[in-house]
Amino acid sequence: MKNSRIAAEGLVLLGCGKMGSAMLAGWLARGLPASSVWVLDPHPSDWLRSTGVHLNQDLPAAPAIVLVAVKPQMMAEALPTLREMGNGKTLFVSVAAGTTISFFEQTLGMDTPVVRAMPNTPAAISQGITAIVANTRAGAQGLDEAELLLSAVGEVVRLDEEAQIDAVTGVSGSGPAYVFHMIETLAAAGVEQGLPADMAMQLARATVAGAGALAMQADEDPAQLRINVTSPNGTTQAALEVLMDAEHGFPALMRRAVAAAADRSRELARG
Repeated sequence: MKNSRIAAEGLVLLGCGKMGSAMLAGWLARGLPASSVWVLDPHPSDWLRSTGVHLNQDLPAAPAIVLVAVKPQMMAEALPTLREMGNGKTLFVSVAAGTTISFFEQTLGMDTPVVRAMPNTPAAISQGITAIVANTRAGAQGLDEAELLLSAVGEVVRLDEEAQIDAVTGVSGSGPAYVFHMIETLAAAGVEQGLPADMAMQLARATVAGAGALAMQADEDPAQLRINVTSPNGTTQAALEVLMDAEHGFPALMRRAVAAAADRSRELARG
């Protein structure tokens, strides 16, 4: 990982569950020395113990970055323990859902550099996408350092303002669950049409995974890809007339689903 400040001053990972472990694996694979990483986790996995990082040891006084990956409900207890690192050069990067930048500023000090990030679960296989936004104190350098770290588990996009985090939550943060449910229902529909359950699931999984990979790699946008596989008066058109129905199909359903997730994200942020 090409960042001399991180390697020299150290990186602290607060919480090392699935998301934290995925990021740590990515950093180490990209060349960040294990000796530059401190991890605080009350229940370390065998894998974490084997990495050679500083595990549950005394922290450097002013690390380059603290990446906060604890569950949101643990934030109020865990974050104040790092208050001495606030109001300095240490950048705090949070991947905790529903925890605002202002919470970090109020807890650690108003001059603390903070980047808030919203990743999603495919980060566990380095296929995630993360949206980031920074406070004024973090600035461009903070965004660059956060992007370097988070790109270890997938793509990174930068938001114009923190309020957009709620929309990101509705689209990509919660989005993998929508796709998983689509796989479930697609397989169930195949069973209703006479397929064995295991075969229907295999077909549904591979179809969704393959279509997603094609959408990522093709030059055409998804609308054109859809048109490409839709023969006039054919089977796909018959299905799309159901799915694309303006009142009962995907357009209206997805708008309601994303809005519900975004609204709930706003509620959680308000406490």
